Amino acid sequence: MEATPRGNRLHIAIFGRRNAGKSSLINALTNQELAVVSSVPGTTTDPVLKSMEILPLGPVVLIDTAGIDDVGELGALRIKKTMEVLRRTDLAILVLDPAAGVGPYELELLQRLKEQNLPLVIVLNKIDQGGRELLPDLEKNLGQRVLPVSALTRQGIEELKGELIKAAPADFEEPYIVADLVGPGEMAVLVVPIDLAAPKGRLILPQVQTLRDLLDHDAMGLVVKERELKLALAKIPPPKIVITDSQAFLKVAADTPPGVWMTSFSILFARYKGDLVELVRGAKTVKNLQPGDRVLIAEACTHHRQADDIGKVQIPRWLRQYVGGDLQFSWYSGTGYPEDVASYKVIIHCGGCMINRREMLYRIQLAKEAGVPIVNYGILLAFIHGVLERALEPFPLALMAWREEE
Repeated sequence: MEATPRGNRLHIAIFGRRNAGKSSLINALTNQELAVVSSVPGTTTDPVLKSMEILPLGPVVLIDTAGIDDVGELGALRIKKTMEVLRRTDLAILVLDPAAGVGPYELELLQRLKEQNLPLVIVLNKIDQGGRELLPDLEKNLGQRVLPVSALTRQGIEELKGELIKAAPADFEEPYIVADLVGPGEMAVLVVPIDLAAPKGRLILPQVQTLRDLLDHDAMGLVVKERELKLALAKIPPPKIVITDSQAFLKVAADTPPGVWMTSFSILFARYKGDLVELVRGAKTVKNLQPGDRVLIAEACTHHRQADDIGKVQIPRWLRQYVGGDLQFSWYSGTGYPEDVASYKVIIHCGGCMINRREMLYRIQLAKEAGVPIVNYGILLAFIHGVLERALEPFPLALMAWREEE
């Protein structure tokens, strides 16, 4: 479980006022001193992510946030960062302090949670210091159960874990990557180029996760480089599907025989992490790009860029060639995301392997609300190289969306 990628974990965010005991609650839940605890208000300044395991929920990420009542100019920025955590939250915990009760800060947060339809567990912390008599009124006013806990003495912590299990969204488990396409005993061939972009001594996360998904569901996976694909296919019965790194689309499409599905890791992750149909619709607008248009290229992680980086170099080069002129590119990377995206003609996003599905869906929704099409790397590269229809054959709804009239 320790090796489970962060993007695959249930994200549990803890909210409350300064000194309500949010960090202490994380330490109690994990039974470790993971979070810095102090009596000084505002100790936690930015959201802090802690990966751990809560049985039987399994691997989770606990997100410690700044106080929702922070003050001053910096405090306002911290509150903004805290509220941004909602977009990657699967389950929220609101920590109440008996001395403060429920006020406008909590009510505003509760309204936001309601708007986003997020499951919520409410706890009254510091009951070792009293406050149980507040529970009936709190539950009446808030309309749900309030758990009495003490992060200091660990009273109520096991009960809290039980509530988290009950409140976790039933569909927090992400869908299959590929195992719903390849049955037990069937084979998938994974094409993994080993070039400057490949990390030394290992495969990249989407490749590893795809292979693991096959093995977990009793399917078979054969891993080859792009130059060995044709030879490998000649030596084995026809596989169910060939999955390639997007940068090798043209060669893999040429070497994969008709009747065998062919797609990319990035397209699989467009479905696994986000909304494949919406991302495919976004690819249509690339046809309408004109020289001078603004294009946002967004990546969910920060990494050392190679000389021929796909996001910084290759995609801009291919798009300039496609439109026959220069474009205005902006780049954004990391867990942050620009909220004002309306000025862009199109958003081109990475596969999103380092963020959870909720965050990716949030980014797609943000683009939709702004009226800006969004597409991911794999879908764009398949379109640019003229193989998108073939790459979408395993996904009938997405293929239909691509073929439907504008």
